[in-house]
Amino acid sequence: MLIHLRFLIEEIRHGGWQVVMFGICVALSIATLTAINSFRRDVHGSLIDEARALQGGDIIVHAQQPISADLRAALAELAAEKRIATQDTYDFNTVARAGEAGAAGRSLLSNIKAVGPGYPFYGDVVLASGRSLDDVLAQGRIIVDREVLGRLGVELGADIFIGGTAFNVADIVEFESMRPVSFLSFGPRIFMSLADVTRLGLIGRGSRTAYETLVKAFHPAETAALADLLKARAVPRLERVETAPEARSRVKRFFDNLLFFISCISILTLLLCGIGMQGALSAILRQKRQTIAVTKAVGATNRFLLRQYLAMVLFMGGCGSVLGIGLGYTIKRFFPVVFRDLVPEGIGYSFHVADTLEGVILGMLVVTVFTVLPLYRLSEVKPVMIFRHETGRLTNRPVSLLAGFICVCFLLVLVVRQLDDVKTGIYFVLGLIALIGSVSAVTAGCLRLLRRITMPNLALRQAAKSLYRPGNSTRSVVITLTSAISVLLVIYLLKLNLFASFIESYPEDAPNLFCIDIQKGQEARFAAIIGEDALLFPVIRARLLSINDELIDQEAERKRKSDNLGREFNLTYREALLDDEVIAAGDSLYGAEPLPPGVVPVSVLDYIADIGDIDLGDRLRFNIQGVKIDAQVTSIRTRTKSRLYPFFYFVFEPEPLEQAPQTFFAALHLPRDEIPAMMTAIVSELPNVSTINVAQMAEKFGRLMQRLAVVITFFASFSILAGLLILVSSIFATRLDRIRETVYYKVLGADSGFVLRVLSCEHIMLALISSIMAVVFAELATWLICRQVFEIPYQPHLPAAAGTVLISVLLVVGVGIISSLSIIRQKPAGFLQQQNGV
Repeated sequence: MLIHLRFLIEEIRHGGWQVVMFGICVALSIATLTAINSFRRDVHGSLIDEARALQGGDIIVHAQQPISADLRAALAELAAEKRIATQDTYDFNTVARAGEAGAAGRSLLSNIKAVGPGYPFYGDVVLASGRSLDDVLAQGRIIVDREVLGRLGVELGADIFIGGTAFNVADIVEFESMRPVSFLSFGPRIFMSLADVTRLGLIGRGSRTAYETLVKAFHPAETAALADLLKARAVPRLERVETAPEARSRVKRFFDNLLFFISCISILTLLLCGIGMQGALSAILRQKRQTIAVTKAVGATNRFLLRQYLAMVLFMGGCGSVLGIGLGYTIKRFFPVVFRDLVPEGIGYSFHVADTLEGVILGMLVVTVFTVLPLYRLSEVKPVMIFRHETGRLTNRPVSLLAGFICVCFLLVLVVRQLDDVKTGIYFVLGLIALIGSVSAVTAGCLRLLRRITMPNLALRQAAKSLYRPGNSTRSVVITLTSAISVLLVIYLLKLNLFASFIESYPEDAPNLFCIDIQKGQEARFAAIIGEDALLFPVIRARLLSINDELIDQEAERKRKSDNLGREFNLTYREALLDDEVIAAGDSLYGAEPLPPGVVPVSVLDYIADIGDIDLGDRLRFNIQGVKIDAQVTSIRTRTKSRLYPFFYFVFEPEPLEQAPQTFFAALHLPRDEIPAMMTAIVSELPNVSTINVAQMAEKFGRLMQRLAVVITFFASFSILAGLLILVSSIFATRLDRIRETVYYKVLGADSGFVLRVLSCEHIMLALISSIMAVVFAELATWLICRQVFEIPYQPHLPAAAGTVLISVLLVVGVGIISSLSIIRQKPAGFLQQQNGV
């Protein structure tokens, strides 16, 4: 018989809490990943499988300028052949206000969607009245989000002004499938008819309007072929033709990034649980060492024992996997609360058969990988241990290294699969190894320091020595707790710093009102409205075509998670640096050396230079509305203030760009209570000018950060739980040694109070080392993110650091003492009788 069933049952039955701990580690290791993978499937099902409803058509033609004549002709030809139907839409932001023209009243930056009859081909726009969009929308009538009414203080049926023209509010939008979430938008939605767009006069040269044509294929099987035909007629880099599943959306990018980060945390939890699983199995096998030695003495082979204990591990892993899938179901039931206001309506929260099978397979793989080393050590147990009572940890360095290599390879494969990016997966694993290595090195240094320090009393000395106990997993516990606490603390510190910079103490001199799309000839009128000479920045729209004659790879750039070189840029021109700029490379803004004929100087911001690997002397080619310009990098600038201040990636001399089609941008700083009145005054006089209340947007960003902090903290808390499981596992793994020490203390006259003090001091030291390191790593990481990513001042928060240390100490000591209660209560007589076979 390959598996001795009775032997297996007895080993599991006598495994005690260690068996339970092993199962919990397995369950927790796959629960979060299972829940996240299922949620990812739901999100992709809503945003990709239902892509037509999200985009409104089978094919989407998108541009930031009017669709070219050639592409228009292609669309007309296909429509004449009865192969497609088309709908034109315009999307832009402008200010809507209450009150009569020229009168003071509330104003609100809104998103205008101009559509024609039959919009959309797919999806729904649900109105409060229950009527269809076509039945309500007509010239002079608009349909608005409910938020518009509340913030402008008007009611259904009232008039509001857009671009100096009065519109009657005819209905309210309750839901729009093309805009499943609103937190990524500048303002609430307002629908108007296409017929109203031309009479508004808001779409002109340089205006930030999204020109979009929705295409419905009468034969869905032709969709890809039709898209290819249209792509061939589109202007490269200026017009984008995509099928609905291919189409990018800010919602999809947001969830891709959010799920990416959550997946990283979940993988960290899995790794930490794997360490706990290994510790729990080591505890089981340490407890069974005498049994294993006796079994070998009566003739059992290593192969027999390996087969029995492997069966036991797989059985416990199977039970843990089932428990993990159930826990995943439970975790996912909290998602409607955790992701409240962040997910589109209609996303389901159910599990599928694929999720269950994936969870079982993942559980078995995790169990196999993380139990290789403890199972191998079965062969190191010799029958002679019956007489020697050896308790030291058996080691085989080559095998340990091989087991570590297997774990790293497994982790890399899992990370690449979860993140769907080989390069990012490799970087993540290398970063994880670097973090673990750094924490391990610092931990080793702290332990060596503790050995050299003379403790003032016996309890402290014994507690310090306990940290070096064989099998105590001190490094594993510290690494786990440090990593988990660091993640949570970084999230909290980032939130505090972002709130401090953007909301609580908005920089005193930072602009809080942006005015865009100021047309040429309106400069004097704009200055008269604001009552001072405004600093106007010229804005010219352009695309970067090549760097040193190497064309920009549009597909590769679109896959970047950060900013990219494939998008449309805003260029400007001026003679000097701004107050918050300095030259990082180069002698001056445009250099002193003459350039070749036809080449103009350009200054590049360091951020975009890093993205494109751009250096001094590099040759850049731009397309400015059909005109090609060759430029040479003469300087690289860096900034000394936060991104709340205006900045441009590319700055030219005035002469090459003065005659280019352009608008102007202004950044004003006003007392907050004066911003609404100024917005109304500007839009009343210059309806084409869009104003953005930056302070209000910062508050909205703050609310979004709070919601994201809740989401990430929810998942990061499982890493903390994994750390506590490892702590408990280490106590179980050294249970026999701890009981022996407790007995010796009591035989020598100590009481349970002394044992309690020793254990408390040991766990306090463990918690202090972990939490202090976590604080240092978290503060350093937060400093780097604040300065390098958000470019905001960094403020250390000592109360948060002190609270983290205190909570960590209480948590670790509490869990450690509860797990050690049976050790503290151990009676010397019973233990000595058991050890001597009486």
